[in-house]
Amino acid sequence: MLKFKIEKSEGLARAGVIKTPHGEIKTPAFVGAATRAAVKAMTVQQMRDLGAQAVLANTYHLVLRPGAELVAEAGGLAKFMGWEGATFTDSGGFQIMSLPEVKVSEEGVGFRSHINGDKLMMSPESSMEAQWQIGSDIHMAFDCPVGYGVEEVDFEKTKDAMERTHRWAERCLEKHGKLVPSPSQHQALYGVVQGGDFPELRGKSAEFFAGRDFDGYGIGGMYEAKKGEKLLKIMNEILPSAKPRHWLGMGAEPIDLFVGTENGIDTFDCVAPTRQGRNGAVYTRDGRVNIKNARFARDFGPVDEGCDCECCKNYTRAYLHHLLRVDEMTGKTLASIHNERFVVRLCEQIRETILAGELEKFRTEFLGRYY
Repeated sequence: MLKFKIEKSEGLARAGVIKTPHGEIKTPAFVGAATRAAVKAMTVQQMRDLGAQAVLANTYHLVLRPGAELVAEAGGLAKFMGWEGATFTDSGGFQIMSLPEVKVSEEGVGFRSHINGDKLMMSPESSMEAQWQIGSDIHMAFDCPVGYGVEEVDFEKTKDAMERTHRWAERCLEKHGKLVPSPSQHQALYGVVQGGDFPELRGKSAEFFAGRDFDGYGIGGMYEAKKGEKLLKIMNEILPSAKPRHWLGMGAEPIDLFVGTENGIDTFDCVAPTRQGRNGAVYTRDGRVNIKNARFARDFGPVDEGCDCECCKNYTRAYLHHLLRVDEMTGKTLASIHNERFVVRLCEQIRETILAGELEKFRTEFLGRYY
């Protein structure tokens, strides 16, 4: 079963440990985005070597290919991808809602496969069934997101989507309870708090989920750290402190990790570190740089002085610049390794400073240099 222990708190920030059937997650922690049961351009061993503790896969994509049944036949997500650690799945709701011509009803969401155009339907119940077959340690309830910060998404539309999310969450809880045969085989279920960028709705959604028996909580529909700071505080002052919280789709920049942690977030996921790395954008303590720029062609220092990743220990900026300019896959892999290690390491450092009671000092020093 999932267990969460808080080791030390500093305001809403906390350092803790999430225990899952496949391993522990020392929090705060960055969760690798293994959308299709793989982190793009990287191997599982490379993820292990850089210190990743957990990965998150996408239910929508795995249902389409290779199929949830096949993942179950392989022994579940962790075994299928050769991962020795905790696993998450998101519900697939955000990805489906991002498709063209979706049809939302009380039953669920009708959509067409982006692969072959087949007409498909996903409901709260079918999402739970698929996530159970995929076998992740932590599932997300099927939600109805709206565009965060988009002007045309008005209060009433956001309220309707939030209320539908709540009704679907009740159905997810019921279905999830029927799928879990015994505590020893327990797979955890997180409720997903919605409400757009409206403080009133975020508070109401947090109150709803706080009153239900979820194992933890996902924060959905928020993709701007500075804009979401107030909303995170509202939600996490309401949600039970004894349960873990995951910020869905966030963690692309250091500010995200600090703002999230300071306002009660325990885990993060985002595709951006590897996506940016594959395109030549790499993180350094002095900010993000485009390593493909001409000024790095004869720079024989490491990408980031003091970084302990495979890329920085063994290769130069000039070499990485060359690989990416000639579109070598090795360059994409090395840049991805570096960026993943950078955010994983930053979470480790934030955790250490919470335990030492020095988070505010570390934040000031790190962000002052980075930005």
